Formats: sequence, structure tokens, C-alpha cells
Amino acid sequence: VNGVQFFAKGANWIPADTFVARLQAEDYYSLLKDAADANMNMIRVWGGGIYEDDVFYDICDELGLCVWQDFMFACSTYPAFDEDFLENVRFEAIDNIKRIRHHACLALWCGNNELEQGIVADKWDTERIQMSWGDYSRLFDKLLPGLVKQYSPQTAYWPGSPHSPLGDRVDSNNPDWGDAHLWEVWHGRKPFEWYRTCKHRFVSEFGFQSFPEPATVYSYTEPEDRNISSYIMEEHQRSPIGNTTIIHYMLDWFRLPGKFEDLLWTSQILQGLAIKYAVEHWRRSMPRTMGTLYWQLNDCWPVASWSSIDYYGRWKALHYLAKKFYAPLLITGLEDGEKYTVELHVTSDKLEAVSGEVSWKLTDPAGNTISAGRRGVEIPANRNTLVETLHLADYVEQYGNRNLMLWLELNVDGETVSENFVTFSRPKHMELKEPEISYQVEKIADNSFKLLLKAEKPALWTWLELKDYRARYSYNFFHLYPGKKQVVLVETEENLSVAVLKENLVIRSLIDTY
Repeated sequence: VNGVQFFAKGANWIPADTFVARLQAEDYYSLLKDAADANMNMIRVWGGGIYEDDVFYDICDELGLCVWQDFMFACSTYPAFDEDFLENVRFEAIDNIKRIRHHACLALWCGNNELEQGIVADKWDTERIQMSWGDYSRLFDKLLPGLVKQYSPQTAYWPGSPHSPLGDRVDSNNPDWGDAHLWEVWHGRKPFEWYRTCKHRFVSEFGFQSFPEPATVYSYTEPEDRNISSYIMEEHQRSPIGNTTIIHYMLDWFRLPGKFEDLLWTSQILQGLAIKYAVEHWRRSMPRTMGTLYWQLNDCWPVASWSSIDYYGRWKALHYLAKKFYAPLLITGLEDGEKYTVELHVTSDKLEAVSGEVSWKLTDPAGNTISAGRRGVEIPANRNTLVETLHLADYVEQYGNRNLMLWLELNVDGETVSENFVTFSRPKHMELKEPEISYQVEKIADNSFKLLLKAEKPALWTWLELKDYRARYSYNFFHLYPGKKQVVLVETEENLSVAVLKENLVIRSLIDTY
């Protein structure tokens, strides 16, 4: 953008309602503002949806969200051998190119979604009618790029997603060039750690599902439906393998919750953890990798899906975590479970160098400090930096790998701008203690409150819920440990008193799902 290379951070966009005609400008603004608030800078308009309303692009201009714009071809066969069809495509494309081309947000035109990967390459269901490479080329290598060159010459054209511009075109997810759709986690049931083996240059699709929160699920269920294997719950599941896949991974990472509502919440933590694994790895990999657009930002109906914001606009755990893993300055820890080392990395999207301080604290599950350290760091602009490697094998030998928690912080100008958590053990095997969370609350405006939270013992994935009222939180699904205080701003839809807020506020963490 303006001659500056940048790491693309964002998500895929689908139509925001099954009945798109009832969408209003405020619906678009709410979702796109939520994307910007989570530190995103790019939205991919998926080719299986629609050319969006003018207001969509106006808002992206305003919020500084680059738009990857697919032409509306996705996961299907198209009769590009037919001249009448091509003529129809030509007029539709011209109309939309001329309508959208002047927007500052427009980053590129993309011919289609997944035709090179599945339809033309014959990698999907063999009973499908396939599209020949000749027909494909007629539409996506000649017609559409020609129209872009004629009517929007200032904007790049990309034939399809995923696409490899060099080598064997059938190898659409080649790690050395082009963009990739990586679904081995989820569809392939690879472990989350598989993401760390991926060296792709731009990852335009990858995802993991979760259920929406209880309030949303209650909107389409009766009490007797509230089991994930009930008919209604399975009908409100976007993926045929969805529920079994969520449980498969949940058993890998967490203790299986006994209550329906706790299962919904834990699925969100699981989803956030999956995408966090991926994004943190690829941000550490810059400049080899320079973009991650997870699947997906939003929903068109209330459903279990890959979205980070549900149909009613409620942020899932993933969206709160995205606000942190897409932050301009990010601290991460890369653990080696064999050598028991942790590399401390700082990734910056800033265009100027920054001075800061990295600190770390190693504790047991009760929060007792085992080791701690800090060091000043010069953070170069627009790159990743390996700051320190911690060697923890002696502590593992003494305490065991299930009893170590490593807490990381990055401070700039006296302010904590990023924090993270590393362990050598899956959470399900950690002997968590009751965290004894306490809080103070202050009303700062008619619909705004400031909460100050702390815990006597570590509390993993602490989240707030306001029963019977809609609310938005500046942070949620965060970790607490002794000595750390977390400020959370709460915005409510109604003007509540402090007493009513306290009466309806529920604060939980992972141990409460046991």
C-alpha cells in the first residue's frame, strides 16, 4: 500500500445475512468495525457470496480495511465453452468493476475460489462434472483479466485462490509461491502443531469451528434440544463433520465438559487456540509469509461454524484472541517439547523501530514463581525478531512438564502492549487450582463500566458474561496470574446500575468447565 509492504491480517467475508436485502448500513458498519477493532487490515470477499453493496466498500475505505475481491465464481463448474454465458459474465463483471474500482480499499481482483484446487484439478468428488483447463483459461486467464486491465488497470488481478503462479499450476498450495488454502487442521484432523510446519507465502484460507455462545444457541433451541447431538443442533451445524471434529480436538486439548453450556464455551476456546497457533507461527515467519486471512469473519444465520463473530454480532473467543494475535506488536513463545526450550519472539507491524522490554515469569499451577527475567529490546520495523531463548530443562526435571506455566509480556513506554502464555503440557493435563478471582467495578458513563480483575492463582481463559443483557468487552478470554491485574471495559446496550451489573456478571475460567 503506497509503496509499503505490509503483513495482511484479516478474515474471509461471507454474506452477512441469508436474506441480504434486509441488511442495513449499520449492519455492515458493525461487522467491519469489529474487524478493524481486532487489528485486521484486510477482508477477503469470498467468491461464493455476492458483490457487496456500495456501503460495504465505503465503510472499508473509512476504516482502512483493504479488500481482496473475488469475482463470484466458487467451488463449481462453469460453461465457459458457451459464448452466451461468457457474454453474460462480461457484462456482469464490467458493471461491478466500474462500480467498485474507485474505492481506495480495493487491493486486488481474484478470479475465483478453489477451482484450480478442486474442480479443474480433479481433486474433489470424482462424480462431479469437471471443468477443462481450456474452459478455465478462457474465463479466468483471458476474459476477466482483460476486463480488469481495461476498466481497473491500477488494480492487480489474481486468477484464483489458491493459485501458484510458478511451477505446476495443479499444485495450487505450493509453499514457495502464491496463496494457499490450508485445511489439514480441521478437514484432515492434523494437530494444531501442524501449522508450524507450513512455510506458505500467503494463507488466504484456514479455519476451525466452534459453537456460538449459549445466548445465541438458546435462540434456536428448546431446552430438550440442548445436546450437541440433538436433531436441531445438528441441523444448525454448517459442516457434516463438524460436531465430531470439534469433540475430536477437544479431547486432545481439554477435559470434556459435563454441561452443555460449558461445552459451547470450551469449543470457542478451542477454536481460538487453533487459529492462534497458525497466525502466531506465520507472523513469526515474516517476511516469508506475509498474509493470513482466516475462515471466516461472520455468519449469515445462527449456526455452529468457522466464524469469529456469530450471526447476532456476538464476539466468539476467537475474535477476542484475534485482537491480541493481530496486534501491531506481538510477543510469542515457541516451545520445544523435547529440548524444553522456549524461543521468545517479538513481531512488529510498525513502520518505525520501537524500544521496549520483554519480561517472563515461570510459575507452577498455584502461581508460585519459579524463575523470572527481563531484558530491554530494540524492535525493528515491519519484521520478526528472536529476542531470547530460555532453557528450562532443569525446571522440567525438578517440577515436571505438567506443572510449569510461562507468562510473557512486552512493555513499551511503561505499558503492556502484548502478553502471552506458554506451556509444555496440554491444558487437560495441568493440575489447575481454584483461581479465586476478584474484581472491582466503576461506572464511567451511562453504558460503560471499568472492571479491574485479579486472581490469587492462575486462571486460564478467563471470560466475562452478563446474564440477561447484551454487552461488549474490551478484552475477554484472557489469562490471569498472581501479580497481574487486567482492566476490562464493558459496554452495555442498556443503562445499568453498578448493582445490576454485579448481580448479572458471571466470571469464569477454564477450571469452571471441569
